[in-house]
Amino acid sequence: MFKHSTITVESLHRVVAMLVATAVLAMSVGFFNNAQAANLAVISNTLSDSDRSALSNHTIQFTIPTSSPGVLATQTIVVTFPTGFNMGSVAFGDIDFAINGVEQTLAATQSGATWGATVSGQNLTLTSGTGVVTAGQVVRIRVGTNAVTGGTGTNRVTNPGTTDSYEFIVTAGAADSGRTRVAILDNVDVTAIVNTSFTFTVAGLATSTAVNGTSTTGSTTATAIPFGVLTAGQIKTMAQRLNVTTNARNGFVVTVEQDQNLQSSTGADIDGFIDGAYTNTPTSWVAPTNNIGNENTWGHWGLTSDDSDLNSNEFGTALFVAASTTPRQIFAHNGPADGIANDIGSTTVGYQIQISPLQEAGDDYNTVLTYIATPTF
Repeated sequence: MFKHSTITVESLHRVVAMLVATAVLAMSVGFFNNAQAANLAVISNTLSDSDRSALSNHTIQFTIPTSSPGVLATQTIVVTFPTGFNMGSVAFGDIDFAINGVEQTLAATQSGATWGATVSGQNLTLTSGTGVVTAGQVVRIRVGTNAVTGGTGTNRVTNPGTTDSYEFIVTAGAADSGRTRVAILDNVDVTAIVNTSFTFTVAGLATSTAVNGTSTTGSTTATAIPFGVLTAGQIKTMAQRLNVTTNARNGFVVTVEQDQNLQSSTGADIDGFIDGAYTNTPTSWVAPTNNIGNENTWGHWGLTSDDSDLNSNEFGTALFVAASTTPRQIFAHNGPADGIANDIGSTTVGYQIQISPLQEAGDDYNTVLTYIATPTF
């Protein structure tokens, strides 16, 4: 809680790591060893939660090699979950299966173009009727409540209760296989060290630091963004420095999300830029419109990034998007990073806020930010 009408954003940073020929870090921080790759390309498994004993969704993705016969009619794709992962009641209704982005119809038993999806022990098996997966195609499998095709999944996989690195094995058809790893451990603040392969850190920045065409009006730490007392019409800007050091061949992506609007104990909130519209296309900053009939227009906040080579929806100079519960990409690179060079191993992320005279008084506005860093080996 904060006194004297001070608004503080406390950053709770959680990172997850996973590795094989590909490693993925999601929602938490972990340690992993180098995985032995077979011939499936760019293979990864992203967890929605890497905490011990947590219920988690899995997103498994890989590419069939260009020299492969692929998965032929009546053949299978098998994902073997390591011992310790409890599959519970996961069934075909909790699974999505896409080939090159096209969702496939699943049932308990394969029939024609419908694939069979079953779970037995630690194995999730997709069985073809007449369907095929050809060389060069990308396969994506979702397991859990992130499965939304034909209905939303209801069952998730329970993580092991022991902190460790766990190896997943994927076989596709008669010829192809690959391995990837995930790390399971207690949630920690944002600094991540995954052996010598991946390090993600967040640092505070001082007042008057340049950030994507604007400048900070106050200082931050690695775990706090204290906007302080807000004055109607005044723009306040804070920033943090993100650094990634990795030998990941295919680079990494960093996203950020909030757990709620900036909210006080009275229920008042400061909405997402612009006027509660949660704009996701980088846009020039505008003041809240201060409409007495719409509380969304009384105050808003957003974010910007110095990274000029994001994979999509790049920020232009002095352009902002909303702070939102939807993860927003703020930092990315397509190869190894040194933790120093701008746009490769380092970037600055800015957070900007402005209120109108109608914004409700409160001395305890707060929210939590979560950074998610995902390397691809």
